[in-house]
Amino acid sequence: MAHADLLVGTSTADDAGVFRIAPDLALVQTVDFFTPIVDDAFQFGAIAAANALSDVYAMGGEPRTALNIACFPQKGVPFEILTDILRGGLAKAEEAGVVVVGGHTVIDEEIKFGMAVTGLVHPDRILRNVGARPGDALVLTKALGTGIVATALKRGAGSSAEHAAAIASMAALNAAAARVLGSFEVHACTDVTGFGLLGHAYEVAHGSGVRLALVAERLPLLPGARALAAAGHLTGGCQRNREWLADEVEMAPGVPADLAEVAWDPQTSGGLLAAVPAATAPRVLAALAAAGVPAAVIGSVEARAGGAWVALR
Repeated sequence: MAHADLLVGTSTADDAGVFRIAPDLALVQTVDFFTPIVDDAFQFGAIAAANALSDVYAMGGEPRTALNIACFPQKGVPFEILTDILRGGLAKAEEAGVVVVGGHTVIDEEIKFGMAVTGLVHPDRILRNVGARPGDALVLTKALGTGIVATALKRGAGSSAEHAAAIASMAALNAAAARVLGSFEVHACTDVTGFGLLGHAYEVAHGSGVRLALVAERLPLLPGARALAAAGHLTGGCQRNREWLADEVEMAPGVPADLAEVAWDPQTSGGLLAAVPAATAPRVLAALAAAGVPAAVIGSVEARAGGAWVALR
């Protein structure tokens, strides 16, 4: 339903909805939850919360409140597990300055957890996943490969250091990255999650009417991600992303197969992908580094005259 104050809805598959409540204030609203990606209940809760909060940051907003969403078995799993999941989510919300105001739990044989998050943004400062312009540089603020490393973890593969790096990345808030980007001109922004880098790049390209050209060798990778991909530790979501984008992504023949797999890999609580004027990209990277955010320029925006929306070269 159209509404004069609905500033961002579902038309461009953006990261959250935005609804204006005053001339200088709008609500940013999102919800996300999923099954455990790690064995530790507290860590799972923290990662799920960081993932849900990320959508607000991707819109240029500041998250303020959250509602827990949990599914938990009635029998067979100690109730303390749910307690630890909620504790992990609460700790991450408190780190973000977000107040958890309540929530809802249903009986389900499969554990799930996440949050419905409400944030605030000035209507003139909303970041969208559309608006990228030819000549822009593409900045990514987190390393890739969470799905691959998490899959390896479940199979008993990979080192403890590789697992720890992936967990730390997934649990890290995108708050600092969003605040830095908010101080620069940003033409488009999204967070990289379940559709993988290539899927979210496609959404930016399609919505903006441009082509995103990514450089495979510039992609920042989590420790072990490439080797684990080569060893076959891939998710089902990776194949689904491939099938969905079969005609939308142009893969250069020289791209190594393992790097291509990382680019398709569904991410949990991934980084922000932002299109910024190329001239300001070095200053953006320097400001992100000063804020403790490792980031990289991974490609550029080109004019599109047909063919694939995204190229990995």
